[in-house]
Amino acid sequence: MPALSDLLVATLAAGGLAGAIPPRIGTTNTGTTSLTQVRNTNFVRNQHGPIALAKAYRKYGVPLPADLKSAVTRIVQKRSTGSAKTTPEEYDNEYLTPVSIGSPAQTLNLDFDTGSSDLWVFSSETPRSEVSDQAVYNPNKSTTSKKLNGASWEISYGDGSKSSGDVYLDRVTVGGLSVKYQAVESAQQVSKEFTADSNNDGLLGLAFSVLNTVQPTQQNTFFDNAKASLDTPVFTADLKAGAPGTYNFGYIDDSAYTGNLTFTPVDVSQGFWMFTPTGYAIGSTGAFKSTTSLSGIADTGTTLLLLPKSVVTAYYKNVSGAKYDSSQGGYVFNCNAKLPDFVIGIDDSNTITVPGSYINFEPTEPASRTCFGGIQSDAGIGFAIYGDVALKAAFVVFDAGNEQLGWAAKDLS
Repeated sequence: MPALSDLLVATLAAGGLAGAIPPRIGTTNTGTTSLTQVRNTNFVRNQHGPIALAKAYRKYGVPLPADLKSAVTRIVQKRSTGSAKTTPEEYDNEYLTPVSIGSPAQTLNLDFDTGSSDLWVFSSETPRSEVSDQAVYNPNKSTTSKKLNGASWEISYGDGSKSSGDVYLDRVTVGGLSVKYQAVESAQQVSKEFTADSNNDGLLGLAFSVLNTVQPTQQNTFFDNAKASLDTPVFTADLKAGAPGTYNFGYIDDSAYTGNLTFTPVDVSQGFWMFTPTGYAIGSTGAFKSTTSLSGIADTGTTLLLLPKSVVTAYYKNVSGAKYDSSQGGYVFNCNAKLPDFVIGIDDSNTITVPGSYINFEPTEPASRTCFGGIQSDAGIGFAIYGDVALKAAFVVFDAGNEQLGWAAKDLS
């Protein structure tokens, strides 16, 4: 689902969440790489609000609430009749990044996901009935592939669907950055949601390696394997609204953001890029509130911004006509409604503003005047999820060396 040249050296604003700043990186250093995501031009945005919300629940192993499950079932049944025949609901608003695997290189478009830690792909081992125009990795056509004997992987979702297979070690290259012996998880089974997404050839996880599902021995993520060759162990995500974004590895591009770059500590105990905002405000002039915990993860693999129920309720009280719609499993409103911005506190002096236009996610039906909200509840997950609705409003640094996230505003025009 659904992305940086010099590292900013600045004095952090006062506040307990400020962390260490990585050393300045010059643009001429070799241990860096930059790559631009591929916009899925064939994607048709309709009927995906409940699916995007369900995806987040499934990803974190939370059973779907009954009304959301009903909404998903209704949409899937419509799709099976041919009312929507292209890109599936599982990857709404996705950005795909070209990744080269093997020798000679086989190029697959992968979804970079900071909320998981597996690099898995459609492959020549995936049953033909489960492949729908995806590019596939064929280890037999790579002179550098080596099967990791006895290794297997399996990713399960809250609705019981799963993907699984065996594992190869092979050369993987991202934007000129190569890892010679990267674990490439070859799919021997994929769920129907992945099969339906014909533009997406797999996932590249960028959370911490402790979440990797390979058994009996967990494998490192691409980033963990590449860190030693980077000028500094960071990558940055500069996701864009309605346009290709950029992931950079090994350096930070000062020109990609405005104002100060503020760092906040990351709690890595669960394997995620988890941080704790200082609070929130609704609207550019709204009162700043810090009584509700907004601890959550920065997750490029989740589309929506999922927050505590009390915060979600407070937000939609400021949207005329907004209501919880059980048939959609989430909050909806008139598509012409004016939505307030949502402001996230990074430290005592720096905030990130998510424009209200980003929170107007999409119509619930083609040509409908009712739209699904980009902010929904994180109920049952246990923490907030700062998905693409929030991340595309900021420039974000994932700093593994200092276990911190860097946040900065940027030009959203």
